[in-house]
Amino acid sequence: MSAGTRPEKPAGRFRRMLDRLSSSEEELQSAELQEDAQATGCTRICDCDDRQIVKVSGTLRHVTLRPRAGVPALEAELFDGSAALDVVWLGRRSIVGIEPGRKLIASGRISLSHGRRVLFNPKYELRPLGQE
Repeated sequence: MSAGTRPEKPAGRFRRMLDRLSSSEEELQSAELQEDAQATGCTRICDCDDRQIVKVSGTLRHVTLRPRAGVPALEAELFDGSAALDVVWLGRRSIVGIEPGRKLIASGRISLSHGRRVLFNPKYELRPLGQE
């Protein structure tokens, strides 16, 4: 152990309670989403690189219909607590269950478009509503 560093102590119940009380709602939700992603064996979005095949999970924050090159495209922003990525279904105007606030697991190859991570036409699994 080098000078100036302390060994990591497991946080006790009282410390976790204080941390929760002093954290904002957004920080708590981000931590919960990151724990959920880890529990499902998914890659954190912030760790995804261009052209990498990944499996990610999170909550849909925004869902919009935005044509791409004259083709309808359903776009959604997936947030896992560490970062966000755009999920795009080309040729689709809507998909049952794809709505803001819904949790899902998506897998596919990451692309970078205008500096943002994007998954085009991913395989996806909607999380049960009871887990929201």
